[in-house]
Amino acid sequence: MYFQAKAYFNFLLKSQNQHGLHSPFVYDLVTKCFYDKTDHKAYDLIKNYRNDLLGNKKEIKVKDFGAGSRVFKSDQRPIFSIARNAGITLHRAKLLYRLTKYLKIENSLELGTSLGIASAAIAASKKTRLRTIEGCPETAKIAKHQFHKYELENINLKSGRFDPEIDQISKNDEKFDLIYFDGNHQKQPTLEYFQKLLPSAHNNSVFIFDDIHWSKGMEKAWEEIKSHPDVKVSIDTFQWGLIFFRKEQVKQHFRIRV
Repeated sequence: MYFQAKAYFNFLLKSQNQHGLHSPFVYDLVTKCFYDKTDHKAYDLIKNYRNDLLGNKKEIKVKDFGAGSRVFKSDQRPIFSIARNAGITLHRAKLLYRLTKYLKIENSLELGTSLGIASAAIAASKKTRLRTIEGCPETAKIAKHQFHKYELENINLKSGRFDPEIDQISKNDEKFDLIYFDGNHQKQPTLEYFQKLLPSAHNNSVFIFDDIHWSKGMEKAWEEIKSHPDVKVSIDTFQWGLIFFRKEQVKQHFRIRV
């Protein structure tokens, strides 16, 4: 926790809002999407989906494949507690929906479904198709039930390890407008997934990496990712790192408070 507090303090010292942004693309993204105050109708779906989980006292046995949890000491966990401590916040879920809508995302991929709160935020825009992969079968079962309950028919949930699915994506030469990396908060796997999925990006794709300041390892992974020659624009929002591949842009890095 000390590491993250220090990282957040450093972020605040170096971050900015829309003022002084010299990139028209990033300025529009920040003012028209990040800071959009519209009360979108889709927010009701996202809020109800999340509140439903927060009221669920059933316990499930969780299988962690990633960096593990700093909150839970046991693999037997109440659903409401997973939603509250490991799930995306409502604030971030709304932002994820706005990004999907603003960038006109049609085909998306998520690594790490968990209970599906972020999935619901992405798929709340019914024009967006989402393929999401979850390693833990019990967690995936809850998410699948939620998707059906909230009629999110545009989500295709795969339960299992990431690698076979990623290898299949590479084999099929599939392209995605958005890839959300939220399944393994460790340096090496994050870099490996990034490298493997890089061919799935096109000029207007966005990759979003969750918890880039989770640890020193994740910060190093973020530094390597944003310095990759194919990455033209990178945005650090502290919780997330966003990268864009726009060949027409000069390479720039931003730290934006959201």
